[in-house]
Amino acid sequence: MTTTPLLPNIVAGKAQAGQGPGTPLFDPVLGTELVRVSREGLDLASAFAFAREQGGTALRALSYRERAGLLTAIGQVLQAKRDDYYAIATANSGTVTRDSAVDIDGGIFTIGQYAKWGEKLGDARALLDGERIRLGKDPAFQSQHILTPTRGLALFINAFNFPSWGLWEKAAPALLSGVPVVVKPGTPTAWLTQRMVQDVVEAGVLPAGALSVICGSSAGLLDALQPFDVLSLTGSAGTAAQIRGHKAIAERSVRCNIEADSLNSALLDPNATADSEAFTLFVSEVVREMTVKSGQKCTAIRRAFVPRALYDAAAQAIGAKLSKVSVGNPRNEAVRMGALVSRAQFDGVREGRAQLLAEAQPLYDGRNQALVDADPAVAACAMPVLLGTSDPVGARVLHDVEVFGPVSTLMPYDNEAQAFELIRRGQGSLVASVYSADPAFTARAALELADSHGRVHAISPDVASLHTGHGNVMPQSLHGGPGRAGGGEELGGLRALGFYHRRSAVQASTAALDALAASTTPLTY
Repeated sequence: MTTTPLLPNIVAGKAQAGQGPGTPLFDPVLGTELVRVSREGLDLASAFAFAREQGGTALRALSYRERAGLLTAIGQVLQAKRDDYYAIATANSGTVTRDSAVDIDGGIFTIGQYAKWGEKLGDARALLDGERIRLGKDPAFQSQHILTPTRGLALFINAFNFPSWGLWEKAAPALLSGVPVVVKPGTPTAWLTQRMVQDVVEAGVLPAGALSVICGSSAGLLDALQPFDVLSLTGSAGTAAQIRGHKAIAERSVRCNIEADSLNSALLDPNATADSEAFTLFVSEVVREMTVKSGQKCTAIRRAFVPRALYDAAAQAIGAKLSKVSVGNPRNEAVRMGALVSRAQFDGVREGRAQLLAEAQPLYDGRNQALVDADPAVAACAMPVLLGTSDPVGARVLHDVEVFGPVSTLMPYDNEAQAFELIRRGQGSLVASVYSADPAFTARAALELADSHGRVHAISPDVASLHTGHGNVMPQSLHGGPGRAGGGEELGGLRALGFYHRRSAVQASTAALDALAASTTPLTY
């Protein structure tokens, strides 16, 4: 009997296989078993200690410039093996080439950005935070805030939807900060994360223990955390609640950053018309966000708001574009949208969609469309479905339940104030996008929505060919959001380094602070 290979974990600077049969990973289109993962039998305490004592010590001995060089070397390793990663993504994530690029090339791009920013930080090993502050009338004794790398490790518990970018958007600022990384990828798509870490470690471009991957169960991971470690989670609100109650957070004060899924929104200007460019941009972006990675993006548009007079026109325009989206086997060049990551995820989308249908009706229903080169009884392919309601004010479920797939709900609004209120009923989101040719409306919308969103993405005709997309997370801008989005912050350029550093106040003489300044560099955003 032929069995699929068991992927090794990479801990303590080397490959270590877990015990037992392991958990199988599948091709979500063909249903075939690909590989297995297991972390059973690993000594987590020893693995974490090695990362802190060996990896962390070696990284902190380097300057920011030298650590930026490590990031450049990582990028080169990954770039050389891009074809391998695309093949894994097609097989294990079921993504078409353009969707794999968002994940794989997006991760490599982010590494490159932090390498460039780190180079500019120079040869220092700590950062100055702000100006000196007088503590009295005599300036001879002052206070200076500094940022120094934490002496712990960074544990990343990641979601299944971005096995490449989800790792590197966190690991790049962590490694640049001098903090070793341990990643636990989402199990259904763990193969790509595991292979990337294994390739980088085997290339010898990082100190031993600087980068580790543990595949399979997350049980016990938080128990092994110590006070100076940091934890970053990308996942559900339920998992976030469990983590916040863990003694590592509650008793040992492990710093925690959480990015949870949210009901992101798109808003069309109340003065737009069906023949306006803002309307066209809105329609195109809603369709793109419903179909890229089969709607499995934490930033995807889940609620789309239009002036009531444009409700029917928007439904028809979005439906017309969705009808042209071919769904099925990503290996077929005719396919524009691949699969969800698993049949379990397929079942979850079906159940969530049924909940929304209690308050909405289908405006475009692709469920009867035939799959391309895929068996509907086996493949985890979900067709795009646009829902709608004429009464968003009276809705409850539509503002509370997220379907993590190619499903979005169109909602009409009667005035500007109502639109903002309806969007805020999402209780905090990662991103809202605004479509308007009116700079004044865009400015008002940005100010109204900023306090409940991590990012406001404003698209006007003059930037139609320039904007980066509602759902694309760029390393230059903040990623995260308040409320149900998790309350966390990632990226934002060099702002991301703050999570991996400890801020302290040094109160000393001017001479001592001059000496301190000579061995540090100012952190400027």
